[in-house]
Parts: sequence; structure tokens; C-alpha cells
Amino acid sequence: MSDTTARALTLLDLLQSHRHWPASELARRLGVTVRTVRRDVERLRDLGYRVESTPGVLGGYRLEAGASLPPLLLSDEEAVAFAIGLRMVAAGRLRRGAESALSALAKLEQVLPSRLRRRVKAMAPDARRTSPGDGEFSSSVLTDLALACRDRERVRIGYEPAEGKRQERRVEPSALVPSGRDWYLVCWDVDRADWRTFRVDRITGVERLRVRFAPRSLPPERVDELVAVARTWGPRTEEAAAVVELPIERFRAVFGEWAQGATAEGPERTRWPVGGASARDIAYGLSWIPAEADYRVELAESDRAELRVLLEGMLEALDR
Repeated sequence: MSDTTARALTLLDLLQSHRHWPASELARRLGVTVRTVRRDVERLRDLGYRVESTPGVLGGYRLEAGASLPPLLLSDEEAVAFAIGLRMVAAGRLRRGAESALSALAKLEQVLPSRLRRRVKAMAPDARRTSPGDGEFSSSVLTDLALACRDRERVRIGYEPAEGKRQERRVEPSALVPSGRDWYLVCWDVDRADWRTFRVDRITGVERLRVRFAPRSLPPERVDELVAVARTWGPRTEEAAAVVELPIERFRAVFGEWAQGATAEGPERTRWPVGGASARDIAYGLSWIPAEADYRVELAESDRAELRVLLEGMLEALDR
């Protein structure tokens, strides 16, 4: 393989890995001049790749959809996801590889001609919600979020929580995580200056803000923790509070993301709201309080009686 061909393939891989590249950055990564980059772009155009150029100081190149489908460069992980996905779909199930499959889908949709997009929609209709939070989502929303995660591009999303009015949030997407039958977006909320998790089926739209951001450190175990907390969050018909004899700093250190909503009641005491759809949810929440921590529970008398019956039944079962 000639140096020119190898460089063109490297350039193509770079163009597929991000939505937009400044010409100077491409030249630096390829170890050539901006003029050489321009020539390599022309070679790709001759091969059928539609590469759009933007003039000016902030100008550069981006890969666009064309009239025909050119060859695609896939990473090892994406190629495996395709192969496994086709076999598992043929068998009627897909158990792993969701993230890599989504990455490959975003890459494919970036260059898919409109005539092929129409065929895809005809053969695999877009999953559209019938009502907010019914577990269905638009595949275009999912791929837009995947591109934003990949390109580190800030977006504005419309979000409809289980309770309350529609919100608009400016976020810096970090990861898309499948959990059960749902997808979750883990992101940095710009206005609240903190990490947030949004269920994708509640996201009603994605607006690109054309602002790049530097990635923030977020270990994989923290991502899993954020999603785990989000999965437990839902409409609360039963409310309670645990007043724990711990300073709020210590409480947050012990509970991590589960400490959401906790407030200080003096220097040595923390009030933690606990709630859920039933007394069972309240019991589950209280079970996370460390055994060595003194606390009292505040809740309605009817809920207190229901919780007492539930716990007494569990104790009797343990003693049998």
C-alpha cells in the first residue's frame, strides 16, 4: 500500500470519527501540510465520498451523505457488533454489544444516502413514543445523542419528566448506557454544574449547539452508579424522611449518588427524603442506612402501620 493510499484511508477514518475537523488539526495528525490534506480530500471525493469543506480561520472538513454508499471503515469492535448483531437478530435476540452497535449505526447514518434511508425507514420504522415515558423512543434522537457523545458537542435537549412540565436542558453528553429495555444519557448539566442522567424515551428533541467541550473525568463505575440511581427514580405516591445522626458531608460520602435531596439539619444531623410507590419502596430505601447510624423515621400513620406489618412479616419468616 502506497503512503498516499494509507494516508487517504487514515484521513477517511478521522472524518468518520468526528463530525467536523479543522484543516490544521488534520494536517497535524497526518504529519503533512494543509495543502496535502486538500489533495487527499480530493482523492476521497473522486472515490465517491462527499466531503464538505468550510472556508475561513475556523474552517475544515466534514463527511456528508452522498448519492451512493461508499465503502465504510469500521473499527474491530464495530465489525464484531455487526457480525454478532446479525446472527443474534437471526436467532431472535441481541444480548450484548449495544454500545458498539449504536456507534456503528451513527457512523452509517452519517453517510447513508437519502434513498437508502427511505428503505431503512420502510423496513424498520422509527420507534416513536405514543406518550412520554412509555419506553419507546425515536431512533433519530438516539443516534443524534450518540454523535454528540462521540464528537463532544454540547446540545440542548427537551425533556419530559414523569411528573412536571417539559424542560429544556443544555448538556454535555458523556455516555449512552442501555439498561434493561431503556437507554440512559449520562451527561454534564451545564446550567446545574453537575452530572445528570436522562432516560432517552423522555427526551423529545436534540438541538446541536455547535460548541465543543473538553471531556470530564467519569470512571465507568460512576457511570453505572448514576444509571442505577436513575432506574430507581420514579413517581412517588408515598413519602417519608429519615433523620440520620450524621453530618451531611459524611452522609454524602457514604451514600454517594443515593444522597440526592439530603439536607443538613444542624452540624451533626441530615434529613434524607425516602419515598416510592409503596411502603415496600420506603423499606428498601431505609435498608441502605448503615446499621451503626442512629436515625428516626418520619411518615404518615397509615404508612407507618403498613410498614410495621411488612417488617413484622419479614421477621416472622426469618424466625421460622
